[in-house]
Amino acid sequence: MTTPAPADESSGEKAHSVVPNSWRNLRDYTDARIGLGRSGNSLPTQAMLAFQLDHAQARDAVHLALDTETMMAGLAQRVPLALRLHSQAQNRSEYLRRPDYGRLLDPPSTQQLAALNNQHCDISLSIVDGLSARAIHEQALPFVDALLPHIERARLSLGPVALVEQGRVAIGDPIGESLKARMSIVLIGERPGLSSPDSLGIYFTWQPRSGCLDSARNCISNVRPRGQSFASAARRLAYLINGALEIKASGIALKDNSEANAAPQLGDGGRV
Repeated sequence: MTTPAPADESSGEKAHSVVPNSWRNLRDYTDARIGLGRSGNSLPTQAMLAFQLDHAQARDAVHLALDTETMMAGLAQRVPLALRLHSQAQNRSEYLRRPDYGRLLDPPSTQQLAALNNQHCDISLSIVDGLSARAIHEQALPFVDALLPHIERARLSLGPVALVEQGRVAIGDPIGESLKARMSIVLIGERPGLSSPDSLGIYFTWQPRSGCLDSARNCISNVRPRGQSFASAARRLAYLINGALEIKASGIALKDNSEANAAPQLGDGGRV
């Protein structure tokens, strides 16, 4: 008579009922759902519970409100002037139902920008909650810390920094246009994935203006501790800025060859 296999205390299932997957070791190198094993025709309990947790975290990231007070305090320590702006989407429900409202500033924000009467700046920086305020809370300020030395080294002027609630990527266009910026950088919370509810996206646009097409933008995505590092993303963005200054364009006209070539530092040559 054989002795029954011991219970798997971590999953609540008998150890012999779970069939392991030979790819399991690859999970040390990726957050992708591979090598989960199986229990009969189903996932093991532990894998199913992990999936449900990640799904809940992704939903929470979408509905989490932007902590504007903490963000504004952090920006005040880093830049001379920060503005708190809002899109035409009045709340999260409207934001999710009407993406077009998230691309436009509400009247008070438009008036606030107009009152600045900004003469000119090289870069307009907008920090936008997007679909993950969590990404902004955790990644935006560390990325700004990595980016500012590149901007200062190149002697590029940074306009007032905008913190935008209920915004989409394109809301950086009217902001940059109002500030008369040559370039626009938008930091935005990306749509949460089941393994990445905290991912920051960066969108770069030459000569931002209302109605600008997405084909005129360059994107750097998955900026977070378990994705692309802040230092790497800042170097990649510096490469794009340097290229845009040379060819006076961005988007499909500006190729990101920063990995294939040693990216020149801003201000070290090639800048016009």
